[in-house]
This record gives sequence, C-alpha cells and structure tokens, in this order.
Amino acid sequence: MRSFKIFCYNCYMKEIKKALFINFGGIGDEILFLPTLESFKNKFPNCHITLALEPRSKSIKDLSPIIDEILAIDIKSSKKYFQLLKLIFEARKGKFDIIISSGGNKFIAILLFLTGINLRYGFNTGRLSQVLLTKAVPLIKNRYAAKMYHELVKPITLDEAQNPSIRVPESIKEHNSIVIHPGVSKMSVSKNMVKTYSPQKWVELILKLLEKGKKIYLAGGPDDKDYIEAICSQIKENTPNFINYYGKTKNIMDLAQLIASKEVLICCDSAPMHIGIAVNTKVLAIFGPTDENKLIPENENIIAITNNNCTCRPCLWDKRTSTCEKLGCLDINTEEFLRYL
Repeated sequence: MRSFKIFCYNCYMKEIKKALFINFGGIGDEILFLPTLESFKNKFPNCHITLALEPRSKSIKDLSPIIDEILAIDIKSSKKYFQLLKLIFEARKGKFDIIISSGGNKFIAILLFLTGINLRYGFNTGRLSQVLLTKAVPLIKNRYAAKMYHELVKPITLDEAQNPSIRVPESIKEHNSIVIHPGVSKMSVSKNMVKTYSPQKWVELILKLLEKGKKIYLAGGPDDKDYIEAICSQIKENTPNFINYYGKTKNIMDLAQLIASKEVLICCDSAPMHIGIAVNTKVLAIFGPTDENKLIPENENIIAITNNNCTCRPCLWDKRTSTCEKLGCLDINTEEFLRYL
C-alpha cells in the first residue's frame, strides 16, 4: 500500500501544471517569498503559478516574471471570512494540481483541505496539519524568513534557499551615491509599530553624509509624504548634492531601479530594505524593535544598525504586537552609519 501511495504521489508531481501559493503579508513578505517561487518554477518551468496575497502587496507581480497571476484576498478587512470563502471557491474553480501556503496558523490546514486540491503543502503546526496536509514541513521561525519559507518546497525541489532576487535593467552604480528611504508602511504606523528614526534624526544623518561628499537621493512612496516634507523643511533649498526624489518613482519597479543604480541604501526595516537586498545594493538598515536575524541574510553587504546597549530588543512580534513608549532601541547615534561608508 505504501509503495502504491508513493507511485501515485510521484505521478501527481510529474503532472503539475497549475500551482496555487498563499502568502499573506506586506510587500516585504512577498519579496522574501520569491526564492520559494523561483525554486518551484525551476523544477516545473511550464507550471502556471498563481499567488494569493493581500491587495496591498499585489505590486509584487511587477518585480517577478515567475508569478503568472495574482489572487487578491483581503484578510484584513471586516469581511475576512467572506474573503476566505472566496479563496476556497477560486481554488476549487481553478483546478490546481498543488496548493502551498506559508501560514503558521493551525487552521491553515483546514483551509487547504477545503480547497479539494490533491497536493497540499504547509507548515507543521500540530496534529491537524499532519493529518490534513500531504506534507507538513518544519516551521523554523528563528532564521532568515526567506529560508523559513523555502522549507515549503524543499521536499519537492531539493534546492537550498537563495536570497531574494529582483531583475532590473543593468546600470552602472553612481559613484558616492546613497538612497535614503526613511519611511515604513502606513499599516505599521496605524498599528503603532515604530521602526524608524524621527525626521530630525534623519536630517542629522543626511547633513553628516553631505559633509562627507555623498550624493543623497531622498525617496519615498505615498505613505511617506508627511515624513518627507518634515525632513525637507529642515534642509535648505538647493542644498548641493541633495535630491528630493519623492514622487519621482511612480511604481515599485521604479524604486527598485533607483536603488539598484546607487551604491548604498539607508533605510529602516521596511519593504525598500528587502528590495535593496534583492537588487544587490549595499544596505544599511535601522533595526529597533524587530529581529535582524529573521529579516536580513548573512551577508557583509547587508548591515543592521542597532543599539546594542538596549537589552530588551528585539521585542516586536516575539513579545508584543506594538512598540513600547520608551523606544530605547531606536536611540542609535547617526555616527554608526558613517563607520560603514
């Protein structure tokens, strides 16, 4: 009986033509998920890949040719359960050969089972996942997230996880150039997840970099308007080598191309940080309440700027869902950045 099951399983694997992946989160989470999709695509180059994600992250499709189709599921809305029913309906209608989900919730196994898809891969979250999933893979949280996600396809591909990669048009990096992206997502702000410097501290850092002869490009998206304005109000108009690039990147690929064309990206723990990693630009990223070991790879070109004297960090997600009022973890001297430039 066991050999018959293995035979049937292998037959299914050879016939995979349509795959549904589920990965809810922000655009940074989707970038971290790219190596998982890439390994799967390398194994099944003719497979049509659909990615179910939150509407706020649908621009990931602009960064990767691997994703054939997006299925937007707004699990943060007041109609969350209706949206999950929509996911089940679309999964059944789509006639997928395999479904793979990154969710760590124990009820994910039920969701995948209800889709009726023959091959169901997810994380091992207990007995329920072991019974309802075709393969319940180890959930190892205390590691770089891209590697954690990649465990989902490792039994299929046998590949080792690589760092995220975004293909942008080749360009020569501008000498002495730095992109500064100071903001975080509006959702982080609304949930009181403070992960970045105050505008005053960013101004202090920018002025020090200008004194060192660096050319600064200040970038941001629609969520960062107030932040950018607060910074620019404290820097003299027409300051040499300071370019306010806000509003000039019209989409996420524009931002990726900007970051790829400069020598260094300075930011906080945010989606632009993951973009910088994926386009092989040197990244200096502020890490206050979040854990750099889970969010950046071991790479001498990717540097976490932290307050090592703050003994209570990291705390966000592991110990709390919003940042504390003291924010001692963000009391980082701007001189720390100059050591790496």
